[in-house]
Amino acid sequence: MQWEVVIGLENHVQLTTQSKIFSGSAIRFGAEPNTQASPVDLALPGVLPVLNRGAVERAIRFGLAVGGTIAPESVFARKNYFYPDLPKGYQISQFADPVVQGGTLTFAYEKDGKLEMKTVNLTRAHLEEDAGKSLHEDYAGMSGIDLNRAGTPLLEIVSEPEMRSAAEAVAYAKAMHSLVMWLGVCDGNMQEGSFRCDVNVSVRPVGQQEFGTRCEIKNLNSFRFMEEAIHYEVRRQIELIEDGGKVIQATRLWDPDRKETRSMRTKEDAQDYRYFPDPDLPPLAIGQDWIERVKAEMPELPGAMRARFTGEYGLPEYDSLVLTSSQTMATYYEAVVAKAGKENAKSAANWMMGDVSSTLNREGVELQASPVSAAQLALLLKRIADGTISNKAAKEVFAAMWDAKSDDEALADTVIDQKGLKQISDTGALEAIVDEVLAANAKSVEQYRAGKEAAINALIGQAMKASKGKANPAQVTELLKKKLTS
Repeated sequence: MQWEVVIGLENHVQLTTQSKIFSGSAIRFGAEPNTQASPVDLALPGVLPVLNRGAVERAIRFGLAVGGTIAPESVFARKNYFYPDLPKGYQISQFADPVVQGGTLTFAYEKDGKLEMKTVNLTRAHLEEDAGKSLHEDYAGMSGIDLNRAGTPLLEIVSEPEMRSAAEAVAYAKAMHSLVMWLGVCDGNMQEGSFRCDVNVSVRPVGQQEFGTRCEIKNLNSFRFMEEAIHYEVRRQIELIEDGGKVIQATRLWDPDRKETRSMRTKEDAQDYRYFPDPDLPPLAIGQDWIERVKAEMPELPGAMRARFTGEYGLPEYDSLVLTSSQTMATYYEAVVAKAGKENAKSAANWMMGDVSSTLNREGVELQASPVSAAQLALLLKRIADGTISNKAAKEVFAAMWDAKSDDEALADTVIDQKGLKQISDTGALEAIVDEVLAANAKSVEQYRAGKEAAINALIGQAMKASKGKANPAQVTELLKKKLTS
């Protein structure tokens, strides 16, 4: 039997406010346990929550970016459940009336060696507070409760179950991660829990319309773990069904050491929680004037920038997608083009996706910490374009620039001079080299003149060797052709 995978994602995005969503408590990561939990966060008697305006504005910003509807009025509810790290017994969230409704996210992923575009519909995005955290180490067999996270502002973003492979799900998550960082609504730190992924996975026979029973894999904090967990869970469900068993709806955790998902708790039905309107919080009213103010402060969005790169710089769609995968990369690229000129836009894209990216990955360095600045790279590209150095020599120059860790904008010129890498472009000097090569390679000359055009490659190679790689290849080729046909 052929099976189809069905995947939907829930992303918990910690908002970049200075304080919690319903109190003035700080949200600094790494603070001593229970030093950032106020009476409001714990819902002690006599306290009242007050909604953080900054959290609402970040939700509006996200809604506008995905083309969702900003609800003119949304409602907060108490989501009732018992967890040790939720001593008040409920979480303030939104249920029936979320702040953002609908929207889409478009992203690219690789399928069978080709770049595929996909658009996934979003169900909703709603504001809520985070719970605390249970700690299971260093407590002599007991658990400790840290309530610092309680009340941290979250935007929970829910997709429709429209992804059909682990590759699609990971690409969606990466695109969402990039977008919330681009908008400045989240710092994107997955290790600290700022961006968390819950993945709902089910399988069904190909052609069946009805969904299979889903399992939710909670709190995945790396894209690699997400991919591994989905592959395992899909395999587990298919093998279970084919062996005559039945998938039980459950919440599961990914064990990266054992490379398997394991059951955390089963679910009796889809309605896992009981929601009641929060009596302490009035409906959240968002007027059109507020939306317009937020819209006016929005940065250029990745989609608009992609279209501009394609139109203004003549870049292929793939290049534009890669260069707008993060705001840092897009900003760096634009700074390079501003210095190198639009005529070098494609060359800049090639270098960004090639040598720059590979060096960053190899060295484990983020682009913002690159020792080669945009202005320095721009000058290097200009020296390639004006024939000062060859592409091959440019790679050597770039490596030396990286190691130099200098602020000098003219670093490329300094390295070129120090290493003696200038191309020979003087026609007289090149003619002398070409004449020597022609005289010493009569056989190749004869073959070319007899109609074997590929024979010129051997002559070009000899000319480059004679010049110790410094001859301008384009000029050499032109001179050879001229002399061979005269």
